[in-house]
Amino acid sequence: MEQILDRSQVTLGILAGGRASRLGGRDKAWLQRAGVPQVIRLARRFDVECGTVLVSANVGLERYAEQGLSVVSDHVSGVGPIAGLQALANACDTPWLLTLPVDVIGTNECLLRTLAMAGDAGAVAEDDDGLQPLVALYRVELIRAAINAALAAGEHAVQAMQERLDLPRVRFSGLRFGNLNTPEDLIAAGIDDA
Repeated sequence: MEQILDRSQVTLGILAGGRASRLGGRDKAWLQRAGVPQVIRLARRFDVECGTVLVSANVGLERYAEQGLSVVSDHVSGVGPIAGLQALANACDTPWLLTLPVDVIGTNECLLRTLAMAGDAGAVAEDDDGLQPLVALYRVELIRAAINAALAAGEHAVQAMQERLDLPRVRFSGLRFGNLNTPEDLIAAGIDDA
């Protein structure tokens, strides 16, 4: 598994295609903490560990391009995050894909390394709030097949697809990745325009 620590082997896939309905449709990717948009914050955070960054988004695509980010859009609509995962996996040119939702508030320094050591197919994170299915590491060739099988079976839950892969869960004790779903979450995270 040491090969996975080579940044040229890993793509960071940021899931930013949600509707943010609980936030009145505000685009979570561009919410700012300390003057830095969420999507840029995550891309910078993993720059040392991931050689490529892809963003799964369905609106405002030109804004990502202006920031030098490569963006892919869902091929299937109305099925939730699994469509974003499919778009990321299909566009990924590296053997490994680390995925994060754009509204994750914090990760620890050893996230990728810890997930990488959990298994040959990848792993999914579990924090003090429970399973975090969008915080995961995948072997790309396996996730492509699993997503296609899940969609063909009409299964849209990311967790069901991960069960097809038999991904191990990795417990990050004492950590909450957090997310930005409500106005209260924005205030607690110190979002500049909350």
